[in-house]
Amino acid sequence: MRETTLQELLGGPKQYLVPLYQRPYAWEVKQRNRLWADILELAESRRTNSSATHFMGSLVLSTGAIVPSGVEFLVVDGQQRLTTLSILLCALRDYLRQHQTEQPMLAESIHEQYIADRFKPGDARLKLLPTQADRDSFRAVVDGAAGADSTSGVGSAYSFFRRALELADDPEDPRDIERIREAVLAGLTFVSITARDEDNVYRIFESLNNTGLRLTQGDLVRNYLFMRLGSRGESVYSSWWLPMQRRLSVNDLELIFWLDAVADEPLLKQGDIYSYQQARLAKMNDEQILAEIERFSRLSEQLEVIRDPSLEADLAVRKHLQHLADWASTTTVPLTLRLLARRAAGISSTAEVAGALATIESYIVRRTIGGRPGQGLNRTILQACGALDERPVDQVLVNYFSTGRKYYSTDDQIRDAVRTQPFYLRGLRTQQKLILKWVQEELNAKEPVDVEKSTIEHILPQTLTPDWRAALEVDLADDESVELVHEQLVHSLGNLTLTGYNSELSNRSFPSKREDYRKSSFSGLNQLVLDAPTWGRAQILARGEWLAEQILRQWSGPDERLQSSDTGRDWSLVHEAIMAIPAGHWSSYGDVAALVGTHPVPLGVHLASTEVLGAHRVLQGGGIISPGFRWPDPADEREPRVVLEEEGLTFSPNGADEGARLSTTALAERIGLVTDGFDGIDAASDGTFIGQLSSANPPASVRAVSELFDAWRGLGGTVEFGTNRESSAFMTAPRHSESGPHHWPFTIYPISGTVEVVFQHLRVRPPFDDLALRQQFRERLNAVAGINLAESRIDKRPSFPIDVLTSESSREGVVTALQWFVDQVAPGFMHTEGDTDER
Repeated sequence: MRETTLQELLGGPKQYLVPLYQRPYAWEVKQRNRLWADILELAESRRTNSSATHFMGSLVLSTGAIVPSGVEFLVVDGQQRLTTLSILLCALRDYLRQHQTEQPMLAESIHEQYIADRFKPGDARLKLLPTQADRDSFRAVVDGAAGADSTSGVGSAYSFFRRALELADDPEDPRDIERIREAVLAGLTFVSITARDEDNVYRIFESLNNTGLRLTQGDLVRNYLFMRLGSRGESVYSSWWLPMQRRLSVNDLELIFWLDAVADEPLLKQGDIYSYQQARLAKMNDEQILAEIERFSRLSEQLEVIRDPSLEADLAVRKHLQHLADWASTTTVPLTLRLLARRAAGISSTAEVAGALATIESYIVRRTIGGRPGQGLNRTILQACGALDERPVDQVLVNYFSTGRKYYSTDDQIRDAVRTQPFYLRGLRTQQKLILKWVQEELNAKEPVDVEKSTIEHILPQTLTPDWRAALEVDLADDESVELVHEQLVHSLGNLTLTGYNSELSNRSFPSKREDYRKSSFSGLNQLVLDAPTWGRAQILARGEWLAEQILRQWSGPDERLQSSDTGRDWSLVHEAIMAIPAGHWSSYGDVAALVGTHPVPLGVHLASTEVLGAHRVLQGGGIISPGFRWPDPADEREPRVVLEEEGLTFSPNGADEGARLSTTALAERIGLVTDGFDGIDAASDGTFIGQLSSANPPASVRAVSELFDAWRGLGGTVEFGTNRESSAFMTAPRHSESGPHHWPFTIYPISGTVEVVFQHLRVRPPFDDLALRQQFRERLNAVAGINLAESRIDKRPSFPIDVLTSESSREGVVTALQWFVDQVAPGFMHTEGDTDER
């Protein structure tokens, strides 16, 4: 195994044969575009650094016949890349023949050294002999014959590179094509793996590329490890690598390198796995490399248990592993992996690990009930890996989660949240159902709950009927209305249960619902419901108190001695909701107060002393402007009603238009507090992105990204997601022509919470190879509040926080900049919904 260049591979008396069992040439425009962009970038880099290279991955070969005219190699893996580069060399040769007639040897040297040997007959002259299905079209390309630019895969690739060379040739730069030639021949590097034992070749090939797709970050790490092992690779493969490969999925084989690294580097992107691991492994000697492979193999045993908790022998550990697996967040996996590895190494006991896993579960459940389901959760849990030391891990994690601003809800905070917070309007719906399921199973383990087939049922329905209205009127105070009490109670945990027939129950009367509850399999959850003669405020609050005590028993809390006192209410959610009320709409003090589990009076007091944009859109019930409303500026004498009418809100003699009112539920939806899924995205293709975005960011950010994607599609763009757990979203612009290059202005990384502006790729893609255009794009983005891209990063990949997008005005500013971007890429493109580039 050694590193080599294309020049060295194809030079000399060699021939590379693609076996007949290999698939035909299959690269399409997408792969060719990316390769060409990398070549242009490399050619540019070699202007100032002549030793710059670009790694093309591994090339797995098997030595064939040794004949008087040279050596034959079978190409076991890498034929797609090798074929593509051979086609590129043919296109480059023909381009030089046409445009540099005064230097014919430039073209002929490429042909005779790297494409075909004129002294050999027939197919023996070809440096590369493709699989049988591609040979006719490949011969036509090599010989410059009619049909070289046919519609076959080989012919299409040849046409692509001929056009690409035309576009890349700048009349003002006489050496640009020569730099491309040098970059291709001397700058593109491979790791060449040559084996004489055929069985060995196939095993290495299987471990390196058993998906048939391009090399992933995990593949590159494996390549490096086996390159370091040399002749010892065969035995190590059999003893450690093959068992690891068999026990894990292809994706998890790559993921394990990231999970291992991210525990120490929480902000590490999955696209940087190889560079991080390679730098770490380069400092080790051969024996240490062997130990690392053994360690990775043992980690894979622990990851297998995390993926399938039924393999765990200890009941307590198994229970918590299953709960964390059901929670479906990748956030907890690195920490869980560390805990199981400590137990396997004898550092921690099974009881300690079970306690630590229980603490992780308690922490995420209590955060969710307390109203902080996702905000900062990813970073907090990843950083817990660094807190593990020689002390018992269960106590270490209790102490860690109990200190600082980590939102580990205390017993009193849980009691208050269950009584006042709208649980139904917080977090992922699947996770809300899981909490109810786990409570039910703790109360009655003999009644299993199928979360997929069950739904959350509001006992007091979301839509009031006369009977339900009467139930709430029983104990109304003088300053209360039925609507106000309904908003305060309907989404609280005390009013929620699980059912298999939510749509059938709907807003039927309580006696009718109660009979159906008796027939259900959720008797544990419904204990207090089944015995209640009626269902109103008193019953909901009583059941809430009962559920709160059950939650406190089931999920332990923080060490309150380590927590700082924080008695003040967090009004940030209120501010966010009020700022989300659009012009021409309004909400009531009761609607907004119910969102955070408070009363309209303290909300009014808070708004009277705090400047919040849009506070004039919060009115009294019935749409009446509060007599006590004052503008933040004492000198502002505008009439609130006049301002609201200018914004488009209409008034009748009875108050503001009820149709323009935003309820508590509508407010929660506008700021993304509750998530059933991720609208507008195919979950089957990007589940990793969605899961990481939801677990690492607050719901408002998740919703903001969704709305950005919707706007991008409206401009004709598409959103593509990184495969093999790349955890990224690429926003690709519409193309002016089918053969034109792809442009993507942004790449979004959900774990680090950043939007990356990819100037580095744009600088080699017309028209953004013009520095002035890139500067214009940077300036347009910098005009948006919260974005500050440094001028020194105009050829790099600067970023801004995802949180910037949560501001509607900032998001609109970003979309405006993106519309300008699309206009530069595809002039004349009609921005019509649905007219997208389906690649």
